[in-house]
Amino acid sequence: MTATTLSALNRADTPAFTALLGGIFEHTAWIAANAAAGRPYADLASLHAAMCLQVEQAGHAAQLTLIRAHPELAGKAALRGELTAESAREQKGAGLDACSAEEFDRLHALNGAYNRKFGFPFIVAVRGHTRAGILDLMERRLQNDSTAEIQESLQQIYRIALFRLQDLIEEK
Repeated sequence: MTATTLSALNRADTPAFTALLGGIFEHTAWIAANAAAGRPYADLASLHAAMCLQVEQAGHAAQLTLIRAHPELAGKAALRGELTAESAREQKGAGLDACSAEEFDRLHALNGAYNRKFGFPFIVAVRGHTRAGILDLMERRLQNDSTAEIQESLQQIYRIALFRLQDLIEEK
């Protein structure tokens, strides 16, 4: 993503705003398109809150679609090089591209168990996590019920979105 200022983003037309922020929420540009109507944003926090509100107001089906738009950690899309640039950078930053054979096998077993139980991929804002920490977190979250895990997944998506916004936008 090319960095921009919040001021420039506030002045952009809706298609440009949407194009620039369409990747903040994985494969879900409608969130940015809907948030464009709330401009101007005074700061990054208000932009982030407006985008998260779009998700909250979208309803259960749209939320599940958003959750399911995320790739598995070190999954098939990663192996085939099909991740978005943002996801690839985030997973690499957590060292998921450098798993040992044992870690890779454990990760894939946990991905499978998680997806079978919940019907969507495990999501975590990987920034600040290690491979071992992510694997332990996957095991702990497998103990959640579906309602709790949907809410946790959305909270993780909101954290990912905030990190992406911070990487993309300068508050000038």
